[in-house]
Amino acid sequence: MAEPVTAQEAERHAFYDRISTQNLTPLWLSLANLVTPEPISPCQPASWRFSDIRAAMMEAGGLISAKEAERRVLVLENPGLRGQSKITTDLYAGVQMVLPGEIAPAHRHTQSALRFVLEGQGAHTSVNGERTIMHEGDFIITPPWAWHDHGNHSPDPIFWLDGLDIPLVQFLDASFMEHHKDDEQPLTRPTGDADARYGANLLPVDHKGGGGTSPVFNYPYARTRDALERLRKAREWDPCHGLKMRYTNPITGNHAMATMGTFVQLLPRGFATTKYRSSDATVFAPIEGRGRSIIGDDFVVEWQKRDIFVVPSWKHVRHEAAEDAVLFSFSDRPVQEALHLFREDRGNA
Repeated sequence: MAEPVTAQEAERHAFYDRISTQNLTPLWLSLANLVTPEPISPCQPASWRFSDIRAAMMEAGGLISAKEAERRVLVLENPGLRGQSKITTDLYAGVQMVLPGEIAPAHRHTQSALRFVLEGQGAHTSVNGERTIMHEGDFIITPPWAWHDHGNHSPDPIFWLDGLDIPLVQFLDASFMEHHKDDEQPLTRPTGDADARYGANLLPVDHKGGGGTSPVFNYPYARTRDALERLRKAREWDPCHGLKMRYTNPITGNHAMATMGTFVQLLPRGFATTKYRSSDATVFAPIEGRGRSIIGDDFVVEWQKRDIFVVPSWKHVRHEAAEDAVLFSFSDRPVQEALHLFREDRGNA
């Protein structure tokens, strides 16, 4: 039997119904769900096998061209956020494929994008008049409102992980997009110009200031891997991360992108990290090695090269490397840091 409604409760409900017609609602009924002691997110731990993604992408390649699709991508939807094209509550991820001879036509948008090359080499992406050749493990940036197109003149398909701040830009009602009149934008700078101009500890003499996005838009994996190997010799292993570095804007020293932090970490064979959690939900993509990660109390990801997995906000994670492993990752940490919201727990709390 339901408890009888008291006169006071009936009076309150009548009040709530009356003010609802004026688009008003009482905070005291929802405050506990709005301001929570810890993050409460529908984002769930999840993982994807690259072998499964690759097979589906090759099937999609026989069904639709890169030009027809504009971007032939399979979205990695978080199981707790299905139907929203989100891998975390404010980030998007997908895997894109461009087949030999194809062009993904030029467009631009206010969303920032990162590319992390999973398989293949010799294809290219062009950003604001400069072309860069893509190699496995390269991290490539498309700044907001920058013209960009992709092409593949190599004999093999190329696959990369796309990460974008689409949900964040949608939340801010700041999405704009424009298509170029040509499939490929005109090239106005030689390949390697941005790296020579900004990525060699040099700047043009009259350069002033620095934007939120790095002017270097390709961070080659060969250079990154060499740096990790040199740093390995110091044997300064962080118990939570192994050897973890962040990609930076060489002008400001800040994150390479304004809305997405990008990181790379080396875990030597047999290394097991201690328990770690942070407020930034993070997407991981191993590019070398194999191992496993334990997320929360019981979600175990057995991963290998090119697989993808996500750790939700404020969920503990531990990594165990079965062999030398390198993990690329990205999150919304720059936004959280700018808003003084970022928090981490290195197992001491």
